[in-house]
Amino acid sequence: MKLHELASGTVSKKPYRKGRGIASGNGKTGGRGHKGQKARSGGGVRPGFEGGQMPAYRRLPKRGFDNSKFATNYAIVNVADLEQFENGAAVDLVTLVEAGLISKPLDGLKVLGNGNLTKKLTVKASKVSEAAKAKIESAGGSVEVI
Repeated sequence: MKLHELASGTVSKKPYRKGRGIASGNGKTGGRGHKGQKARSGGGVRPGFEGGQMPAYRRLPKRGFDNSKFATNYAIVNVADLEQFENGAAVDLVTLVEAGLISKPLDGLKVLGNGNLTKKLTVKASKVSEAAKAKIESAGGSVEVI
């Protein structure tokens, strides 16, 4: 069915008006029943409220250790990304930020071995994978772990 195939008058339906007298079929209490918290104007309870009983999110124990506060987060660069530097250049965290390959320095630099490298570079990083080290050295470059 498409919009131009709709018959006139079937496009929209008027909203049902509650509480407009007993004859309307939904007057007086307006479908809310008699009294009680859910019958009031601000009716209902907040999500997670269990009627005064200690809610589940407070009853259940918090288990385990979360290392996210103490973990070392490295800015990651692949060997293929280093191809844009000139032959014989020294590549470190500062030059990568200036080149736009890394947005934040984080806790250090880690070089991974995805891709190929043809240029002779001196790479200074906090960590270097074995594959990345092999590719940099095979291209004639050197790796310095800071």
